[in-house]
Amino acid sequence: MAIRHIVQYGEDVVLRKVCRSQLTFDEKLAQTLDDMAETMYKANGVGLAAPQVGLLRRYCVVDVGDGLIELVNPVIIEKHGHQFDQEGCLSIPGRYENVERPMYVKVRAQNRKGETIIVEGEGFKARAFCHEIDHLDGIVFLDRVAEQR
Repeated sequence: MAIRHIVQYGEDVVLRKVCRSQLTFDEKLAQTLDDMAETMYKANGVGLAAPQVGLLRRYCVVDVGDGLIELVNPVIIEKHGHQFDQEGCLSIPGRYENVERPMYVKVRAQNRKGETIIVEGEGFKARAFCHEIDHLDGIVFLDRVAEQR
């Protein structure tokens, strides 16, 4: 495994681009997911999306304290409720803003083998899923702050 460079806001336009679907499920993808998890843990983060390591692909890793979740080609298929709380980002260090997110989300994705999975999150986990999936759509959390003003 290897620590990857985390792209910083303003450093590269990759954070503002919509990612392409991941079509190949091979050792390269598995190694990248392993590297992303190691990078996230080293940075004391709870999530990391492919664009944050310079890759325009639809995958991310999340761990809010109850185990690593890898999401390849994730789509939010259900959401309920509202929460409004502080959010930060490894690509925008030191900046925290209040962002509205759903209280609950259900996500359909694939795992590293290409198998379809369904994961659910409430509270902080729902926030993390939404934040990372936004990255895959070219959205950073500051965009959500601007929408709410």
